[in-house]
Amino acid sequence: MTAIFNPTGPAVTPLPRPAPPPAATPAPAPAGPVGPVLELPGDAALVPVNRDGRPVGVFVAAGGRVRYRRVVEPDHLVAAATGAFAVAALTAAVAVWSRRRPPSVGTVTMGPGGWVSLRGVPAPRLRPDHRPWWARLLRARRLVVDR
Repeated sequence: MTAIFNPTGPAVTPLPRPAPPPAATPAPAPAGPVGPVLELPGDAALVPVNRDGRPVGVFVAAGGRVRYRRVVEPDHLVAAATGAFAVAALTAAVAVWSRRRPPSVGTVTMGPGGWVSLRGVPAPRLRPDHRPWWARLLRARRLVVDR
């Protein structure tokens, strides 16, 4: 006979087993001092462990050994996955926002005669030309300077 340990009190031996029913499905035994003992085919028994009305684990008594198995709750898994996704999204957002942009001016050196040389700089953008097509064709310029 296998002893089942109660986590909330002294060790108690299980109730004597009744004759196994003809069906192969597990049948719950009457509730003892350690909780309902579920008889399994062969020499095995399960004792669920509850805390505040929620299952937190089960003692498995089989083959002369007693082992405790924790119950994984789906809401805890969803909460952990959501937290991990939020941390990953925040890390990606910070990485994109703080990426280093290349400098707008390349290497600045002094050329001959004191001229400043800017190498690797693209040509400046042309200012928009708001003249009509015929003024551009004739290369006409305004007499009054725009301010």
